[in-house]
Amino acid sequence: MASKGNSGDNRSRRSFSIFIVVGLCCFFYLLGAWQKSGFGKGDSIAQEVTKSADCSVLSNLNVETHHGNGMKKTNDSPENKVFQPCDDRFVDYTPCHDQMRAMTFPRENMNYRERHCPPENEKLHCLIPAPKGYVTPFPWPKSRDYVPFANAPYKSLTVEKAIQNWIQYEGDVFRFPGGGTQFPHGADAYIDQLASVIPIKNGMVRTALDTGCGVASWGAYLFKRNVIAMSFAPRDSHEAQVQFALERGVPAIIGVLGTIKLPYPSRSFDMAHCSRCLIPWGGNSGRYMMEVDRVLRPGGYWVLSGPPINWRANYKSWQRPKDELEEEQRNIEETAKLLCWEKKYEKGETAIWRKRVNKSYCQERDSRVTMCNTNPDDVWYKEMEACVTPYPKTDNADDVSGGELKLFPERLNDVPPRVSSGSVPGITVELFQEDNKLWQKHLNAYKRVNKIIDSGRYRNIMDMNAGLGSFAAAIESSKSWVMNVMPTIAKKDTLGVIFERGLIGIYHDWCEAFSTYPRTYDLIHANGLFSLYKDKCSYEDILIEMDRILRPEGTVIIRDSEKEIMKVKSIVSGMRWNTKTVDHEDGPLVPEKILFAVKQYWVAGENNSTSSR
Repeated sequence: MASKGNSGDNRSRRSFSIFIVVGLCCFFYLLGAWQKSGFGKGDSIAQEVTKSADCSVLSNLNVETHHGNGMKKTNDSPENKVFQPCDDRFVDYTPCHDQMRAMTFPRENMNYRERHCPPENEKLHCLIPAPKGYVTPFPWPKSRDYVPFANAPYKSLTVEKAIQNWIQYEGDVFRFPGGGTQFPHGADAYIDQLASVIPIKNGMVRTALDTGCGVASWGAYLFKRNVIAMSFAPRDSHEAQVQFALERGVPAIIGVLGTIKLPYPSRSFDMAHCSRCLIPWGGNSGRYMMEVDRVLRPGGYWVLSGPPINWRANYKSWQRPKDELEEEQRNIEETAKLLCWEKKYEKGETAIWRKRVNKSYCQERDSRVTMCNTNPDDVWYKEMEACVTPYPKTDNADDVSGGELKLFPERLNDVPPRVSSGSVPGITVELFQEDNKLWQKHLNAYKRVNKIIDSGRYRNIMDMNAGLGSFAAAIESSKSWVMNVMPTIAKKDTLGVIFERGLIGIYHDWCEAFSTYPRTYDLIHANGLFSLYKDKCSYEDILIEMDRILRPEGTVIIRDSEKEIMKVKSIVSGMRWNTKTVDHEDGPLVPEKILFAVKQYWVAGENNSTSSR
């Protein structure tokens, strides 16, 4: 009986201690708020006292401990729904690039290879399995050269591109020698050739666009030059091009130059590239070159390798008529002049043009072409137009239109021109600088929970609601890259700011599936995403899509209000995710909470039950 009495006394003392700590936290929180308002004095003393009253003893309590009682369940947060595995045939399912659905759309201008998402009644509400034998990709830089065969078991390219040095099958891995159709001697030698004209080495060129990228060897080898390339290719007969790129740890999406504008803001890329990408640059009234001009930064470079360049020496090997190739190159040259691009180089099958830095070099252009009169950054599902995007105005003849950028990496944290010029309403220089500091603080807090976040374990990272790109800037490293996503419903469009920082990103609406294969990201970060979409579409759909693109044993970090975190946690309890909810780094009284999750390892054909953890 004595032992029971002592146990009760201990519990009473512990309860009383917790009550005292909570009381102290509340008192100093209110005291700090009062002092910050300007009415209080002795801030330095208060800070020292607050440090001594360490509130971290409460930091591991779940949200439900603080706010769970009295919360009503909603239709968005089903209590015990368990999500079943999809059929094994869906291991590589890409909802908005489904091959069967694509064949029902017109082939003209590659319309059928563009995004065509399933209607509501055709959406899958199950979990995409990994293929049997799936393993974690090799760490970078080994992943650049080797991909486990089980992760993308498609050998067709090893046969079709055998003599072009794209990819080789060796036992249980694919090897990527670094070759390409236009660079059979390797991407390094090819990039050295480009670097004799383009300032690739000094940090002036940081962001690049690779159109029709193949297995993205060009982008893969640019990383060691501190250049990050956004690569895209369609999901077509060359099975798994983009999948191979992402398995290698190279940024890529499923995409095509067709009828719709590219999902990037104007003036995004320092360099654009096509290596035998089979895009009809000379046709379609110059639309495709005009679209490249829209996304190319003033002073940026366009590289074209392969047909029709140097057609006189190659028409026989290309097995194409001379007059057809001659006309194609003539059309390209004429469109480049209309765009006011300066031809800088042509040797062998490679030509390089440079976009002028401002309008003063292009006085005659406006009278010779149709100028666009729409917002050049409003591109989501907008048709490509046969018009030229105007240069932003400059004060002097030598100014770079849109603003001059520092060399990378200084560019990363320098105030972007779109911010310093006030081009983004509500985004000031002070707010930008504070946002940088805030995300460094948030990242340090993440590291206390997930100690391997910047170890290289997570190569492919996605920020689903990227804001000013400060999370990506904080985590910037040669070990990883971040796909910064700008939701199309965001109140402020800051994707142009992100590109000016030397980062990459894309517009996307999270009510639809992302243009990628399953299992292509190691870490997914979502700040305020569910609050943004709470009245727009189903949380379940968004979370199932996150699960689709997340690799087995990959990590999710969701930062949101406690109400949205609770809804999300109730859904993912049936999704084979292990979760942990923690308080804001400033303590439990801050209403924002963080949910950490790790996707469990499971593969097609396994009969294991869904965990509710």
